[in-house]
Amino acid sequence: VQLQASGGGLVQAGDSLRLSCAASGRSFSSYTSGWFRQAPGKERDFVASIRSSGGGGRYVDSVKGRFTISRDNAKNTLYLQMNNLKPEDTAVYYCAAQWSGGTYDDSSKWGYWGQGTLVTVSS
Repeated sequence: VQLQASGGGLVQAGDSLRLSCAASGRSFSSYTSGWFRQAPGKERDFVASIRSSGGGGRYVDSVKGRFTISRDNAKNTLYLQMNNLKPEDTAVYYCAAQWSGGTYDDSSKWGYWGQGTLVTVSS
């Protein structure tokens, strides 16, 4: 499976963005998938995950109520709708797939990664 993230950009605080992650390979629809982010000088952190069926969305506390993860398995695409963006959301956002178990925030448990898309939120 190959993942291609897109949709990042420069926005102001309070704005919205929707990230997309296009997947190749028919097996994508069978994988739990998710989003991570990495701010400058920091480790890659879990943001959200979604089960293969499209249910079971999980979020890091800092984005709950503002971000929504979704997927369209017919299009082999994962999304992250980000509303009310804050400067602290500034990071490179990575999509991931094939979670192998354990905790969602353990990046070593994810088998496939996209290349990242930069989101910059100005105050």
